Amino acid sequence: MKVPVLIPSIFDHPFTYENSNRKLLKAGNFVKVPFGTKEVTGVVWNFEQKIKKKIKIKKISKKIEVPKMSSKMMEFITWFSKYNIVPLGMVLKMTLLAKDVVDKSYEKEFFKFNIIKNQNKFKLNKEQDTSLKFLEKKGNQFNVSVLEGVTGSGKTLVYFERVKKIISKNAQALIMLPEIALSNQFSSRFKDFFGVHPAIWNSKTSIKNKKIIWRGLSQNKIKIVIGTRSALFLPFKKLRIIIVDEEHDASYKQDEGVSYNARDMAIIRASIENIPIHLVTSIPSVETYNNIVSKKYGLTTLKKRYREATLPNFEIINLNKNEPEKGKWIAKKTIEKVKEHLKKNDQILFFLNRRGYAPFVVCKKCNDKFQCPNCSVNLIFHNKTHRLLCHYCGHQSSLKRKCKKDNLKCNILMCGPGVERIYLELKKIFTDKKIEIFSSDSLREHDSVEDFINKIEKKKIDIIVGTQLISKGFHFPKLNCIVVVDADFSSHGYDLRSAEKNIQLYHQLRGRAGRASTNSTIYFQTFTPNDEILLNVSRNNPHLFLKNELNLRREKKLPPLYKLISLTISGNNKNIINQIALNLKFKFPKINDVDILGPVDTPIYKLKKRYRCRMLIRYPKNLFIQKYFSTVLKNTKIPFGIKLGVDVDPTNFS
Repeated sequence: MKVPVLIPSIFDHPFTYENSNRKLLKAGNFVKVPFGTKEVTGVVWNFEQKIKKKIKIKKISKKIEVPKMSSKMMEFITWFSKYNIVPLGMVLKMTLLAKDVVDKSYEKEFFKFNIIKNQNKFKLNKEQDTSLKFLEKKGNQFNVSVLEGVTGSGKTLVYFERVKKIISKNAQALIMLPEIALSNQFSSRFKDFFGVHPAIWNSKTSIKNKKIIWRGLSQNKIKIVIGTRSALFLPFKKLRIIIVDEEHDASYKQDEGVSYNARDMAIIRASIENIPIHLVTSIPSVETYNNIVSKKYGLTTLKKRYREATLPNFEIINLNKNEPEKGKWIAKKTIEKVKEHLKKNDQILFFLNRRGYAPFVVCKKCNDKFQCPNCSVNLIFHNKTHRLLCHYCGHQSSLKRKCKKDNLKCNILMCGPGVERIYLELKKIFTDKKIEIFSSDSLREHDSVEDFINKIEKKKIDIIVGTQLISKGFHFPKLNCIVVVDADFSSHGYDLRSAEKNIQLYHQLRGRAGRASTNSTIYFQTFTPNDEILLNVSRNNPHLFLKNELNLRREKKLPPLYKLISLTISGNNKNIINQIALNLKFKFPKINDVDILGPVDTPIYKLKKRYRCRMLIRYPKNLFIQKYFSTVLKNTKIPFGIKLGVDVDPTNFS
């Protein structure tokens, strides 16, 4: 009997195998099959690929005795593949994740994730109770509801209660987080509420734990998973609710490898499973706001902080009137304000979204910028290693260079501040205070991210110098003063979402302060005190910004009113990739109201020694153009050494 088997590889179709085993195979069964020189895990698929020529059909090695993949999961994989223009086999690969994940059972270890009924030590306030009832009233079939609340309002507690009631009926829940770094602190809150450490699924989860979780979910023995993007592809037996926390966060978009937006795909999975999904946020994305306005999504709001904590005050420090001393970046007025907070035993955060010491280095004699030889970007100086580093390809080099003007040693000028530079400046000002950097670099250096975060929570660190990472949903009870070192925004340029990203970033950042206090302040150092984005942050009325941004996007035919597909062609020869892009453009069908923009160089036109150009396909949101363009792409032979990247609903335009 011939059986179609989908292989976790680059192919967009199943392969035909012979089943000589007595066991009848059904769609969704996991099997071992010979493929090339290896034996791989595959899934019996629900359609056959027509074979045009005579080939020798290989035999299925064995059936793997695990619960079969559900028809709904197969439907989700198929839909994901068509929408994101990704081969079916690559999507299947994302559902298997760990090597041989289906092979071994760890049933005796499921118990460590068994939920313990809590003693109701957490009591919802009136506002939280109203929101919970709103979500429950929407029912247990597919619907999208937004739980919006000011930072620190207790949104997590509301959806924990919602999840608790659903899993009490022998069901399962998926809670999605945007960042790995959030998992540790979130895990502590989860344990306080549910009485057990959660099953956490992200890239740092060990292979053994992945196998335990994968098998436990497929048998409905594990009820809740806390996960980042990839958790969306887990084999839940009885999934009954999905929570997407911080739904606005750009980290839900995967740009490398298979490109997709996990928030949007979570909504699709919920639709196919016919279950509710709750999007949780302090400020909705423009896409979500548009769906709220058009009544596609329900909305419930928490306007007050939990346990009577208040939102921080807002103060602008005009650098035109309070300019820092030459070679320094912190104004005297800022230092005075910080000293007042330190006297009250407050914890301080200096925020600057630039890693390293200086964002670029130049020779004062020949004006030559130190650039990466592999990428069209400046090298960033890191004082700790005393090396120049490219944050894209990892290239490192020394500061020692011969000047192009006189062939002598370069006269180095460090331009602009990074977190290391601010850290060293603060060390000279506050000599008796414990100061640490909170960035992806510093977290990598620490043995345990959890220990580092605990030090901040227990105020063993007086002053934190942090990048964007610290704006995520952390809870630091003693943090009552935030200084934004450089609040001069750029809302233009090549990124159509820059204004939205800035509003979300600084709204989130503001929410880190005063979470257990009635007196906190965020200070913005700026040369542009009347900047529209800064004023929008200060008004604390994100819906006003979102309304205006939506009107602007409508006028410019931009998402979410229109949709985009990005095609990036890369290779070692700039002329060849441009010619391939032009040839491809002329192959695409001409469709009314569909624009093909480009090809043009990407803003970072060279990356990892490869040149890059891009086309953008803009089309009405009610048109599913993937079916037209995927056919062209499948029938186009891309020369060896040339890479074509497809990104549906792009968010990164660099």
